[in-house]
Amino acid sequence: MELSKQALVEEINTLSKELKLPKIRQDFEEVIKESVETDASYEEFLRQLLQKELDSRQESAKYNRIRRADFPYKKYLEDLSTEDLSKDAQQKFKLLKGLDFIREGRNVILAGNAGTGKTHMAIGLGIKACMEGYKVWFTTVPLLVNQIKECRSERTLRVFQNRFEKYDLVIADEMGYISFDKEGAELLFTHLSLRANQKSTIITTNLSFERWGEIFQDPVMTAAMIDRLTHQAYIVNMIGDSYRMKETEKWLKKQELIEQR
Repeated sequence: MELSKQALVEEINTLSKELKLPKIRQDFEEVIKESVETDASYEEFLRQLLQKELDSRQESAKYNRIRRADFPYKKYLEDLSTEDLSKDAQQKFKLLKGLDFIREGRNVILAGNAGTGKTHMAIGLGIKACMEGYKVWFTTVPLLVNQIKECRSERTLRVFQNRFEKYDLVIADEMGYISFDKEGAELLFTHLSLRANQKSTIITTNLSFERWGEIFQDPVMTAAMIDRLTHQAYIVNMIGDSYRMKETEKWLKKQELIEQR
């Protein structure tokens, strides 16, 4: 017995739901209508349906990767005013935005005074990496050290280490804002070393390498940390005028223009 059109629609809805094909369930009637109007073949009709499902899943995967990366806010490379960056940052930016450093497992050190766009660039690179299929995690260095300590005390450190090693890109923000005790320094060194020459890490810091001893308070460990992190790394000098201040000035000028209209 041939099903009525309404019964067929209900059956397709049920089957799509069972097979977990939400985009097909949502769009199949529209695609049927378009296929009839264009006299499309059955093969083309099926291709369009499957393409819509694939596109939807890929978009959802991008969203989920960005959500799981724990960015404190969203900053995109397209919003970065490159002319306000230091000359070295402008040159390195052209290389970094291609994300070859992730494919090569190389680190990036963004070093400069406060407000020069370090975190914006790091998050922008991280979001682009998420959109291109990479698994990313954002944290601050102080939070990372605290989390490692908590995992050790709760005896879940091995689980954390396994997860930490598998990220394609880890962004460790704010190296240098807080110094560590000996335990914290050793744990940070150990975990960053797990990724060395295998997976990429972006470090943002407001201190020159000569001052990293202030963070770790151990000259031997400081030298080892610098050597491990900078080996074949992209080191970006972002010392300059405050990028945030320039952005604020532009915003204020824009508001003045709006008020004058």
